[in-house]
Amino acid sequence: MPVETKNKKWFGWLVNASLVVLILLGLSSLKALYKYQGSLYPSRTITVSAEGKTTVSPDLANFNFSVVSEGKDPEKVAEENNKKMSAAIEFVKGQGVADKDIKTAGYNLSPRYEYDEDRKRTFISGYTLTQTVFVKIRDFVKIGKILGALPELGINDIGSLNFSVEEQDKYLNEARQEAFEKARIKAKEMAKQNRVRIKRVVTFSESAGGYPTPYPRYAEFGMGGDFVKAAAPSIEPGSQEVTVNVAVTYEIR
Repeated sequence: MPVETKNKKWFGWLVNASLVVLILLGLSSLKALYKYQGSLYPSRTITVSAEGKTTVSPDLANFNFSVVSEGKDPEKVAEENNKKMSAAIEFVKGQGVADKDIKTAGYNLSPRYEYDEDRKRTFISGYTLTQTVFVKIRDFVKIGKILGALPELGINDIGSLNFSVEEQDKYLNEARQEAFEKARIKAKEMAKQNRVRIKRVVTFSESAGGYPTPYPRYAEFGMGGDFVKAAAPSIEPGSQEVTVNVAVTYEIR
């Protein structure tokens, strides 16, 4: 093969290879440019807000109760306190409350100090033992009976009763879905009225309204110290409204 012909072939191969490289570089540049343009914040946008809500009935009743015992002998104080608490817990379990829904929250034995004026010194005059348990009740029919019976079992401190929802995320998702759907419909209507079109979502955010806690209404019932003996309290858990507020920014064209 003549040298001139061979050189022409090599030259043609180099030209073709160069063209391929240039095409690949061009495609890569276009891809990078497309990504860059996509990262830019659109100059024409519309922002809408909407609220979603759902109503849910609480499925958990939460409260705590304590036995507060006092005396000079810490062993006797602990024995008396444990006896009362054990009886109360056994009663609660007997009403169908599962072990997982009964939790010991505190066990505090503290000395009681007094000052002797004659001897000019402080001494321990006795001890106070406080044992506290948290309880969750799922069967609301049992709430009144349990609260009404605890004082007779030696419980002398009962915390406030409140209601909650166990699977909160489920209801938040329902409210969120409604809020975003309302936002989308609202944005489309606004765009239509202004003769533009919705292109894509640019940003979005949300804020949850949470779960308002209804307070129960019940019969006269002492909290702490001496209890007023009364009939089983009447409990009204009511319902809770879960709300989610969203803000969505759309690109328009």
